[in-house]
Amino acid sequence: MNKIVLVVLSGFVSLFALEFHTYEEAKALQKHNGKIIMIDVVRSDCHYCKDMQKKVFNDKKMSVWLEERFIPVKLNLDFDKLPLGLKVHFTPTFFFVDKNEKIVKKIPGSWNIQDFKDLTKNIK
Repeated sequence: MNKIVLVVLSGFVSLFALEFHTYEEAKALQKHNGKIIMIDVVRSDCHYCKDMQKKVFNDKKMSVWLEERFIPVKLNLDFDKLPLGLKVHFTPTFFFVDKNEKIVKKIPGSWNIQDFKDLTKNIK
């Protein structure tokens, strides 16, 4: 019974959480929809990264807001190779990539919902 409840609850959480793609998937999607790719670079032991996931990316309204504007990608420095020669000094760091694979904005640090909206709302 406990396993069933856990599976059901996990399903509800995923309905609200931001859906992340691989960089390759994001490039393919970008060809069709023209959206900017948002790369979230994290580390497994980064508590600021976990805070953003929990407080920002798991928020239903914020997830919808971000997915309307960007194609989200999450890359973990412990496992993933960074594309485009990206360099990261601390995590989380966000890179916004246009269709020409040009970095149009870099945002280092962890933010709350309103601050992250304010920092990203004019990225095109």
